[in-house]
Amino acid sequence: MGASRSKSVDLPTFHGSESQENELSGDKQRHKGSLKEKHEPVFEKEVCLASEMQDNEMREIEINNHKLLLIKANGEFSTIGHLCTHYGSQLVNGVLSRGRVRCPRHGACFNIKTGDIEEFPCVDGLQCYKTEVQDGKVIIFTTTSALDINKRTQNMVTRSLVNKDVILLIGGGPASLICAETLRQEGYRGRIIIATKEMHLPYDRPKLSKTLDIDIEHILLRKPEFYSTYGIEVLINKEATSVNTKKRKVSFKDGTSQRYDNLLLATGSIPRMLSCLGADLENICLLRSFDDAIRINKLATAKDIVIVGSSFIGMEIAAYLVEKASSVSVVGNSEVPYQHILGTEVGKVIMKLNVKFYMSDHVIELRGEDGLVKDVVLASGKVLPADLCVVGIGVRPATHYLHGSPIKTDPKGTIIVDEYMQTNVERIYAAGDITSFPLPLCSNENVSISHWQIAHKQGYIAALNMQKKKIAIDTVPFFWTFFFGKSLRYAGYGAGFEEVIIQGNKDELKFVAFYIKEDKVVAVASLNYDPVVAQVAEVLASGKTISKLEAQDKQMPWLQYI
Repeated sequence: MGASRSKSVDLPTFHGSESQENELSGDKQRHKGSLKEKHEPVFEKEVCLASEMQDNEMREIEINNHKLLLIKANGEFSTIGHLCTHYGSQLVNGVLSRGRVRCPRHGACFNIKTGDIEEFPCVDGLQCYKTEVQDGKVIIFTTTSALDINKRTQNMVTRSLVNKDVILLIGGGPASLICAETLRQEGYRGRIIIATKEMHLPYDRPKLSKTLDIDIEHILLRKPEFYSTYGIEVLINKEATSVNTKKRKVSFKDGTSQRYDNLLLATGSIPRMLSCLGADLENICLLRSFDDAIRINKLATAKDIVIVGSSFIGMEIAAYLVEKASSVSVVGNSEVPYQHILGTEVGKVIMKLNVKFYMSDHVIELRGEDGLVKDVVLASGKVLPADLCVVGIGVRPATHYLHGSPIKTDPKGTIIVDEYMQTNVERIYAAGDITSFPLPLCSNENVSISHWQIAHKQGYIAALNMQKKKIAIDTVPFFWTFFFGKSLRYAGYGAGFEEVIIQGNKDELKFVAFYIKEDKVVAVASLNYDPVVAQVAEVLASGKTISKLEAQDKQMPWLQYI
């Protein structure tokens, strides 16, 4: 068992790009322009007996000190990379269902045959390996270089100068990046332009509130050479000021303009600021960009910090600063943190963590000295000393540049799109925080969801429909937060929940909360209870429902639906 047998079979491998050829799985790379072709011998490895694995089982196996994920599903074997390409979670601890494996931590899904992305958040698929059963033995065929790379960039074309078509993507987040990549994957060879008001290439924004002192190079979603390889232009410091839908032209703050044939609006959100007296003092910070994170981190060391807002951004910043600052206080207008999203019981658990909370209260004045804040005055009469005040009280959609255009928005300023991410104006699409879209999970009710995963998915759907695919969005919202060494995950859409059913031990911070509406589960959250949120997400994604009675049953009978 386990002996390697070399064969005189040559397969081409490619170096010098994030894109890898993998003919072992039958994939055919379409872009080879800057890649050097090199032939490498294939070897095969016997890894186990076919009879050793049960159907619908996953196990990590090792070849030449490299781990792979071996899967048996519906009587067939397949092998893919063993780590999720998002943040490197072990997929063996995830959920296997309907020909895909779902990451237990953040919900990304990968096809078990091809390694292709089936759900976000991530930008790369997984490497896959030819797998056969011979004489009752499971054998994997691979090359040395294929073992070295867990992930695989999806196959893409690059730009053709003959093609004069232009697709303009406004915004530098994941919606624009995934839209651009999907267009190239679908064979689009026209000009693709990402225009962002940021000073950096697209980066992993959720990491900012969790690790304020991170290096920008460590959070870039793609390296600079990726964009040049695939002919994707990124224009930084390029803020849109208006959209002329008749002339198909976007104007920018620097006085320039750009025509388009198709347009994606993905400009994200703008943090809300306090409106009380003293809100214009200098050491009051918002967190939206990388530069904001660097500023907060620089000002916070050994200082008294007051954080206004007790939802995700505020709590993550508090968790990061608690070991760095002299003191951290959190002010919230609800009874407990996260109350409107996670409910009172979960919020009470979180209040046991190492931060001073001032709940059911709000700021009425910021007192300063020499232009800097010194005290935060609350409606209750409490006065909190503050060398720095960080405000995280919500966001508003960044759609001000659409004023006067025929693009339809709702009263909150979010852009109304259909299931194809199409606005009411032909050739204009929208994605991310700024959209109100029909969610199948809640009977196609229009919702606005500011999740990292949703932005990825909407960018993907917009790209497909720019290419006339007519594919509607169908996803289960999934998000996560990390604070005080604890990981909280959430899946579904729980707005208007009527009841919360909690299983597990709240005192030990290990539990799952089911959010109930009309006697069925509409969302789930967990703390240190993986992979239950991924399991529920997979049930909901399959179109099945979990009843209130099933959620109350500690045996979790709903697992049979996976």
